[in-house]
Amino acid sequence: MPRPAHSETKYRFATAFQRRLNPVMRRLPLQTLLETTGRTSGLPRRTPLGGRRVGDSFWLVSEFGERSQYVRNIQADPRVRVRLRGRWHTGTAHLLPDDDPIARLRALRSPNSVAVRVIGAGLLTVRVDLED
Repeated sequence: MPRPAHSETKYRFATAFQRRLNPVMRRLPLQTLLETTGRTSGLPRRTPLGGRRVGDSFWLVSEFGERSQYVRNIQADPRVRVRLRGRWHTGTAHLLPDDDPIARLRALRSPNSVAVRVIGAGLLTVRVDLED
């Protein structure tokens, strides 16, 4: 099924913007980062993002669902690390296509959640079960 033109425009705009912003965001010591293993390169890939820790899980919503590179990396290898408040945690990521991503964003309540709702198309909930 073809994607609506506005979804494609949002995707292109967001990825171009993030390509410039993400290298800066990765350097901020308290920025939340998701580290996946590149599905082709096998190298660590760090993505700045928003989300929230709830108990032993970290929740986030991918703004472009399975089109997001980090989601594709999770599909290939769900073992990830999450940097929260400057500390790294290992975990296993789970894609939750049956979860309501809009309700999840409301529950996460962060400025990032607003941006994901406005910019995103094809939202997908991700839960990382933290091991430490």
